[in-house]
Amino acid sequence: MVYYGPAPNVWSPTTLINNLTVVDSVPPEMLHLVDPHWYQFPPLNPLWHGIIGFVTFILGVISVVGNGVVIYIFSTEKSLRTPSNLFVVNLAVSDFTMMLTNSFPMVYNCWYETWVLGPLMCDLYAYSGSIVGCCSIWTMTMIALDRYNVIVKGLSGKPLTNSGAVLRIIFCWMVGIVWGALPMLGWSRYVPEGNMTACGTDYLSDDWVQKSYILCYSAFVYYTPLFTIIYSYYYIVQAVSAHEKSMREQAKRMNVQSLRSGDDGKSAEMKLAKIALVTISLWFMAWTPYTIINYTGIFKTATISPLATIWGSLFAKANAVYNPIVYGISHPKYRAALNKRFPALACADPPASADDKSVVSDTTAVNEDMKTSSA
Repeated sequence: MVYYGPAPNVWSPTTLINNLTVVDSVPPEMLHLVDPHWYQFPPLNPLWHGIIGFVTFILGVISVVGNGVVIYIFSTEKSLRTPSNLFVVNLAVSDFTMMLTNSFPMVYNCWYETWVLGPLMCDLYAYSGSIVGCCSIWTMTMIALDRYNVIVKGLSGKPLTNSGAVLRIIFCWMVGIVWGALPMLGWSRYVPEGNMTACGTDYLSDDWVQKSYILCYSAFVYYTPLFTIIYSYYYIVQAVSAHEKSMREQAKRMNVQSLRSGDDGKSAEMKLAKIALVTISLWFMAWTPYTIINYTGIFKTATISPLATIWGSLFAKANAVYNPIVYGISHPKYRAALNKRFPALACADPPASADDKSVVSDTTAVNEDMKTSSA
């Protein structure tokens, strides 16, 4: 290719010469899936394909290893086989599957700088991503609801059983299977993303019947889980805060610093508040870019470039990397088991009381403390 004028910036799309577009390298059998919107953009600079492929590969390896370790330890450590931890295992399974089915095909296509796996694999790629993405989102919602039930409702809440946890997990997978299958059945469709190395839902169609899928999808798979998680953690922090306040007042009346040995009366409250903030923030950062891109395409509020479309995919994939950290490594018993079986992967030596409860379990002591304080 011959360039005219100043040398192109390596961080910008390749200069448009001889009317070349990002669609020109797409195989003929894929052209019917490409929206006319993308014909106005020049090819991406090959450097971007290299960077995106490399980052996606690294995320894939870290996620597969991290979630694989979480699945192994939670499944084999007897002390971790609780109904609540089934959600953690399921989250690791869905994230593991997401990166296994979505990251490495994307790396392969980045090598060729376009989608070369054909229309069927485009459908399967997007379908699998939708299934495990929905499952991960709703599993995180179930984790929040379980913590709400234990901490806020306390003794009045119905204890979670293995069968109850399994039924909720089946619900999470069914949500993904149903919503993922609808585009393949005619309500919307799966098409190549703007950079042509990944596939996703068609958000550029002018047909409002097709657009309605994304609106309904986002309502059930984005807004409902998001507000549920925020609602749950708001009342969790509020309940723990109120209880810690009553404990401090009780300790003051008894002329002691704290009713818990080695505790200043604020640790559980602060730890839970931090976990709530981190959980909501990471969830929001992971899935909001996709929602913004889809809504921008539906309502034509801005021009979407091929490079912009990739950020939603990368942020969602990154979610599968840090989920094991937030939900696994933050668990003291998991850290102890990790240090025992895979010392090289342990972030730090386990505390002396490695068999202590997690923050969530610690805060469930609210019920027992209330019994003591009221006695």
